[in-house]
Amino acid sequence: MGLLEGKFAIVTGAASARGLGKATAKLFAEHGATVAILDLDLDAAKAAAADIGEQHIGLACNVTDKAACQAAVDELVAKWGRIDILVNNAGITQPLKSLQIEPGNYDAVMDVNLRGTLYMSQVCVPVMQAQKSGSVVNLSSVSAQRGGGIFGGPHYSAAKAGILGLTKAMAREFAPDQVRFNAICPGFIATDITGGKLTPEMKVMILEGIPMGRAGEASDVAGCALFLASDLSAYCTGTEVDVNGGSLIH
Repeated sequence: MGLLEGKFAIVTGAASARGLGKATAKLFAEHGATVAILDLDLDAAKAAAADIGEQHIGLACNVTDKAACQAAVDELVAKWGRIDILVNNAGITQPLKSLQIEPGNYDAVMDVNLRGTLYMSQVCVPVMQAQKSGSVVNLSSVSAQRGGGIFGGPHYSAAKAGILGLTKAMAREFAPDQVRFNAICPGFIATDITGGKLTPEMKVMILEGIPMGRAGEASDVAGCALFLASDLSAYCTGTEVDVNGGSLIH
């Protein structure tokens, strides 16, 4: 018996084969959930969904477009009748220093990470309120807590810190409806988000700052998302869970 038997889950930005979203969607499916993978790339989303099992769904969705978010959720509610879990995983990063951040860089990073998290939450919450149950898992980052210094620039740190504030405020607002909001702060995880821009020197420097001596795996984050999505964490809301190998011990 899986931890998410009979549950319906949305994971955004989950088409990348080595990403946190795909690993999370796969683990949810293994625990009995029916999953919708939302991604900018429709073909990739459909392929990722088919890869984890035939009942899962791949949809195209630009999370920075609120109408597109609403349309995707409407389609899923028409098919499923409910939404139990939302994982706001869609995100981008850029390795820029403060004085290099141009208006377009700021808009791109803030929009996908923070605006997208808000929009998807806004369209899913009314469904969860009506059910009097739901779990939203937001992806922040250790860079929000320690002030960057890993890969993403200060605008990425700011967007991910914004996600922490949003998570806590929405957790407070929707707790009476039994809709939970929690954030995961991954440390350095081996995925493709760096887009080939991570040099061997950077990797050595990063690993030196991790007491456990290894980069995280996507599965490390997926396991934490499973806990937060499931009833094991029924009394947890407004939390931030660190998944960083000890690289930020308060």
